[in-house]
Amino acid sequence: MTRKWLIAKKISEEFKAQFPEINQIILQLLFNRGLKTQEDIDEFLNPDYGQDIHDPFLFSHMDQAVTRIFQAIEKKEKITVHGDYDADGVCASVILVTTLKELGAEADVYIPHRMSEGYGLNKNTVEELSKNGTQLIITVDCGISSVDEVILASKKGIDVIITDHHEQQPDLPQALAIINPQVKDNKYPFHSLSGSGVAFKLVQGLIRKDKGARIKKGFEKWLLDLVAIGTIGDCVPLTGENRSLVKYGMVVLRKTKHLGLQELVKSTRFSLDKIDTVSISFGIVPRLNAAGRIDHANTAYKLLITKDKIEAQEVAQQLDKTNQERQRVTEKIVEASKKQIGEVGMQKILFASGKDWIVGVVGLVAGRLTDLYARPVIIMGEKKNEVVGSGRSIPVFDITHALIESRDLLERFGGHALACGFTVKPSKLESFKKKMNELANLKIKEKDMVKRIIVDCEIKLDQADWDLIEILDGFEPFGEGNRMPSFNINNLEVVDLQKVGKDNKHLRLVVKQGNTTRKVIAFGFGEPWGDQLKIGDDIDIIFELSVNEWNGHRELQLKLVDIKISK
Repeated sequence: MTRKWLIAKKISEEFKAQFPEINQIILQLLFNRGLKTQEDIDEFLNPDYGQDIHDPFLFSHMDQAVTRIFQAIEKKEKITVHGDYDADGVCASVILVTTLKELGAEADVYIPHRMSEGYGLNKNTVEELSKNGTQLIITVDCGISSVDEVILASKKGIDVIITDHHEQQPDLPQALAIINPQVKDNKYPFHSLSGSGVAFKLVQGLIRKDKGARIKKGFEKWLLDLVAIGTIGDCVPLTGENRSLVKYGMVVLRKTKHLGLQELVKSTRFSLDKIDTVSISFGIVPRLNAAGRIDHANTAYKLLITKDKIEAQEVAQQLDKTNQERQRVTEKIVEASKKQIGEVGMQKILFASGKDWIVGVVGLVAGRLTDLYARPVIIMGEKKNEVVGSGRSIPVFDITHALIESRDLLERFGGHALACGFTVKPSKLESFKKKMNELANLKIKEKDMVKRIIVDCEIKLDQADWDLIEILDGFEPFGEGNRMPSFNINNLEVVDLQKVGKDNKHLRLVVKQGNTTRKVIAFGFGEPWGDQLKIGDDIDIIFELSVNEWNGHRELQLKLVDIKISK
């Protein structure tokens, strides 16, 4: 796959003159992230929980939601928190249930089964909750498209409060209150909260109005570890309020009171006292998600809510094994999808499906293949009466908007611009694929189907030093909207070259420019570069600057992103 290097436009002399005290590489990185005023730069480099966290009552329905919840608590009504089966939805559920119980509420949780019930609130669930005496449903990380389900709940005498962060559909549910920063008439100033973030805002509203002073001082901050996990897990932008929530959330996570998280981190290769966005993304989130993907998300919920150390150990071990199974199943479906897709040619959108495919992993497969083929991919698991699919997309094609235009063919759907989920009847599958192809052909051009690698700036090898590492620490936490900075260096001489790792899949290089040498680790570049590249060759590289730590030693290294032979 050809990769196009997109090096950010250099900052102007005028912009440099505005901030003469800031290192020019750092100024370029700030500019690339849209930070062009002193206020924006200060907020980014120095997140402040007291200043950057917005008033929860800026949500137009917050007062109605809080008032109704306290009514339910006073009347001893049964409250059910309806969650979702991914890490964000499970964390949001724990955040809200923990707070409700602290306030003295009779609160329970309901998390749907991904395979048998699908995403969001459904009518069967409403019927079941009505039978068990629920008088108030609070959704977290779902509900914004549950129009018919809210009508049914109302008929059953159940009030519904929706907390969600997904895009508004054409019709809004007639719920008692909707707390969602994506709703069009909403006045909340930050629109990119995760489901956990929105649940946390409701918690802040409840604490503010807790006249009985049942919540102890500092209670809300001990929930920030879950907010950070949910926010990182759902890949929302780590800018604005999210940046502050995650930054402080990681501080809390390093000394978390959640026994389950303490035990879960032990099953990873990471250390709790050095937790960062990488360890959350690749250690904690996949294990929490594995529960809902392979079995039931109730296992992840149990891990996060338990107060029993033995149970925490047992459930953490169970989730680790489930995650290993998830990895095996994902690889199997990735390979089967590649064979089914075959030669992609100029196809603008790709489809693959299978009767035995676990729908809990089809989104992961779609993401892997979108990254590989640089075009939208939809992967589906076929059942007897329905087909459940998940899609991932590229920036020029809003895949959820495409589902909205195809909604007459779908049973249900939801998602974001780059990711979606849906259910379709087998009889309508071919019509749906035809419609999606038509929409993709209208929006996607040949030039869009090229993998792009974004580069922050070009530097010299001697600038990749410890001073730059120290400055980059101020850019943490990294994630969506604030990716790890990447750099380009041209005309490097290869002075050493080794194939490393299992089956020689990786490379370790030493490169030189002038009098400076640096080590480069190139994961996954063993083929074909291990045979093509020779000592003495001149290369251009894109890399991320990192630190290799072993046995108490720290060493600078460049983590390779891409490579070309110098012209």
